[in-house]
Amino acid sequence: MRQLTALDAQFLDVECATTAAHVAGLAILDPADGSVSLEALADLLRERIHLSPALTHRLAPVPLGLDRPYWVAEPAPDIDDHLFETVLPAPGDRRQLTDEVALIHARHLDRTRPLWEMHLIRGLADGLVAVYTKVHHAAIDGVSGAETLAALLDLTPIPRHPAPPPTSSGHQRETPADTASAGLGELCSRMVGGRPAAERLTTGIAADRPAAGTDELVDAPAAGTGELVDAPAAGAGELVDAPAAGTDERGGGLPGWGGMLLGAVVRSATYPVRAAAAAVRAAGDLDAIPLACAIPGAGLIAKAARTVTRDPHRRPELPRLAAPRTPLNGPISGGRHLAIGSVPLKDVRKVARAHGVSVNDVVMTLCTTALRSWLAERDALPDEPLVVAVPVAVRKGAAGETVGNQISAMVAPLPTNVADPVERLRRMGATMRAAKRRFALAPAGWLGDLCSLLPAPVTTLATPAIFRLASVAFPPINLIISNVPGPQFPLYLCGGRVLSYYPLSVLTDLTGGVNITCFSYDGMLDFGVVACPERMDDVWGLLGHLQRALDELPDEEDVGG
Repeated sequence: MRQLTALDAQFLDVECATTAAHVAGLAILDPADGSVSLEALADLLRERIHLSPALTHRLAPVPLGLDRPYWVAEPAPDIDDHLFETVLPAPGDRRQLTDEVALIHARHLDRTRPLWEMHLIRGLADGLVAVYTKVHHAAIDGVSGAETLAALLDLTPIPRHPAPPPTSSGHQRETPADTASAGLGELCSRMVGGRPAAERLTTGIAADRPAAGTDELVDAPAAGTGELVDAPAAGAGELVDAPAAGTDERGGGLPGWGGMLLGAVVRSATYPVRAAAAAVRAAGDLDAIPLACAIPGAGLIAKAARTVTRDPHRRPELPRLAAPRTPLNGPISGGRHLAIGSVPLKDVRKVARAHGVSVNDVVMTLCTTALRSWLAERDALPDEPLVVAVPVAVRKGAAGETVGNQISAMVAPLPTNVADPVERLRRMGATMRAAKRRFALAPAGWLGDLCSLLPAPVTTLATPAIFRLASVAFPPINLIISNVPGPQFPLYLCGGRVLSYYPLSVLTDLTGGVNITCFSYDGMLDFGVVACPERMDDVWGLLGHLQRALDELPDEEDVGG
């Protein structure tokens, strides 16, 4: 069994009546003459569910909430508890689809079961179908999310047949020669940018270098969703030092209450030391943490803390990070509105090459322009730049058998206060290059360290109230934007071709009433926008501004002419 880290547990603690902390994806498919059916999806899940730890583990809470929960294996969950079907009424257009998915996305997952659901949605126009899948953020980050997706998808319309799970004796059963386990490894690698996981930061923003002559969206330190840090507090589900009393060492059985209570007592006794260490580590990045960086002398405090921890890395200076007041920030409701849409990746690459910036710089600029236009329409555009958090994947290797998160975040200003679109792009590129240089020199673990400052029982009770209070008094950021690199070739599910894949993420009081996530797939950039209706009254209007923003930026032909 594995205990959740402080960061993993934070995704559980933040949940309340207005916040559901799962991440999701909405795939639009050509059903291939009806091959994508509820029965076919159920058979696929039963055959491949063992390939994804996030789908085969559930929570085991510690009695009285005295410590963080544990992950325990549930190798064969009842698929009927997780797989559902919905039929849209005619005409089955995009608005009807997103309205239906918004209702599903707003609902919490059942914590007594493995934390995931899959919904088949039929009745779309042109005979298409949609598959919406959500997994709790406590169980999954960018790398493990890509691997989970890869486990269910195929490179051809003919499904592969992976090797079955080991038998109780620990040996795999004999399988036909076409088990295609190698195919899964190839797909996992290609799903996250065509290189082994250890060589790149996945679910992140593009490289510093300009896009000229390359199709890669990710190069070294990137910003997307997920990070790997040396400190356990920011990592994925950490292994318990020794099996708790009454548990199976292999992680199969339910943890014994006595063992969990003993672990809680030990962790409570050592909490002051661990919290002090986390505070010192976080102080080393004080000048990069929203709100904290505004403390007088934050830079000097950060340098002193790095001296104490013998951190040799020199950090580049960061711009001021003070989130202005906007209609996007404040307490959110439990309702959700969604919008989905795409722009051609080749057009984005042309703009990137013309201006000597990365693809991700263009994506971030499109989002900046859309937010600027949306706020200006409502006479709510602040004079100061918005502040965005960009999740960062820092996992050094494949997710393997690990459940949980290895993520951090970069925080940077968005040039929403710059009127000229080309200057806006130039400013965005310079800002992201500076942020990535700093992250490359010393990947920040402050996100996990901050989650470790309070004892587990306190964070469980206080997190929703702290988040809501902060959203009113001093919001640290205005929103979260993620750009997730995906494969530039078609994928198939149950024989049906995936036409588009729209990522959908989490809203909280603290992080703002809108979230924009982008996934590059098969020549397109697919955007999923999630908004609180009380914070953003027209989510489709924002998406329209985003799609039109590309027209403002001259490409190679315009610049060359």
